[in-house]
Amino acid sequence: MLHRYFIKISFDGTRYNGWQVQKNSAETIQQKINEGLSKLLVEKIEVYGCCRTDAGVHAKELFAHFDSSKNLIPPAGHTLLSLNNRAKSVAPMAIGGEYTSGVRAEVDWLHKFNSVLPTDISIDGIYSVGDDASARYDASARTYQYFINSKRNPFLVNRSYYYYSELDIALMNRAAKILIKNKDFSSFSKVNTQVKTNICKISKAEWVSTEDGYMFTIRSDRFLRGMVRMIVGTMILIGKHKLSISDLKKILDSKDCRNAGVSVPACGLHLAKVEYPQKIFKK
Repeated sequence: MLHRYFIKISFDGTRYNGWQVQKNSAETIQQKINEGLSKLLVEKIEVYGCCRTDAGVHAKELFAHFDSSKNLIPPAGHTLLSLNNRAKSVAPMAIGGEYTSGVRAEVDWLHKFNSVLPTDISIDGIYSVGDDASARYDASARTYQYFINSKRNPFLVNRSYYYYSELDIALMNRAAKILIKNKDFSSFSKVNTQVKTNICKISKAEWVSTEDGYMFTIRSDRFLRGMVRMIVGTMILIGKHKLSISDLKKILDSKDCRNAGVSVPACGLHLAKVEYPQKIFKK
């Protein structure tokens, strides 16, 4: 009998060639997790992510699912395993043939998972889900954040895009409202992608000033390949008054990515949150 689990993952994507396993020898996040969990659980494990991040993109929260013959979760009616949402009272769980208290077991499992992974990848939680639950297709919303630092900071080199120029945040937020009203984002998608539709429902798009520069937050039911970085590149041109709000509308109407701004560097992009309906998680 196979058991299906969701795992919550965070990682620094600087030295990886994105999430998805590659045919060449390039290292990826998915590859490292597959290898680590297969070694730990002594069976072939293949994790399937909620999305495919590009090379250099980071994640504060990315979910993936996998199947295992091992029963990693306590008896029915007990807790989720998560360092960020630790239960106060749970039943014992079997680890290595022995039972320990739930909280201790929780820490032990996550420690075991992370002990077989590089230090720039972390598994922060494990959840028991239904047999047909999918980390990709059951996600109801995803939130990305893009960081721009306007002053040199060696600690942000791989975490933020250094852009030394003042931006018109008020105008960029006016443009962001246009994105929320739009549905077809063909103009902000890489070509030759294998998707059935370029329709996305954006529910939030907002720029704010930060101590280091600027942060853009965007939430949608789905994203196209390269979409966020192209949007940010176009928004920067608007913030520099090189494009107008009417220009943005024309770009969207054209449904041609050649009219969009240049894609900004991957280092500033972070997958911040992934949302799911509660019903897919086992109680």
